[in-house]
Amino acid sequence: MEALILEPSLYTVKAVIILDNDGERLFAKYYDGSYPSTKEQRVFEKNIFSKTQRSDSEIALLEGLTVVYRSSIDLYFYVIGSPYENELMLTAVLNCLFDSLSQMLRKNVEKRALLENMEGLFLAVDEIVDGGVVLESDPQQVVHRVAVRGEDVPLTEQTVSQVLQAAKEQIKWTLLR
Repeated sequence: MEALILEPSLYTVKAVIILDNDGERLFAKYYDGSYPSTKEQRVFEKNIFSKTQRSDSEIALLEGLTVVYRSSIDLYFYVIGSPYENELMLTAVLNCLFDSLSQMLRKNVEKRALLENMEGLFLAVDEIVDGGVVLESDPQQVVHRVAVRGEDVPLTEQTVSQVLQAAKEQIKWTLLR
C-alpha cells in the first residue's frame, strides 16, 4: 500500500463565506477554481448552510472539503480548506475574522451592522488571507491595519460616499470661519 505524499503548500484557504440566517450570501471569496461559476458557488453555499445550520459542531467534511464554521446572532461564518488541511489553521483564520469584525463593529456582529461596514469586512479579509495564503491570525493587528488603511486613503482609492463626506466637512469648516 502506497503512502499518500502531499506537497506542502501555503495555499491553505479555499474560500471565506458569510451567509445570513436564511442561507443567502452576504460575502464570499473563493481562492481557487473549485467552483468557477456563481451558480456552482450558490449551490455549494446552500448545501453548506443546510448541513451546518442546525449542527452544534464547528468542523464538517463536505464535498471533499474541510469546513470550519461559526454562527453569531443572524450570521454564519465559514472558512473552507482542502480535505487534508489542518483544522486548527482554518479555525485560527475563522477566529481572527470573527474577532476582528467583533472589534470593528464594537461587539455588534449582526447582519445590519455588517452590511453598514462592508468596506471594513473586505479590508479585514484581505489582511487575513491573500490568494488562499494566510497572512495574519492576530485580530489586533488586522484591526490596526484596517484602521490605518481607512484613515489615509488617496482620493483615487476612496469611495464616492467617502469623497462626498470629505467635501461636506471641508465646506462646513469654510463656512464656519
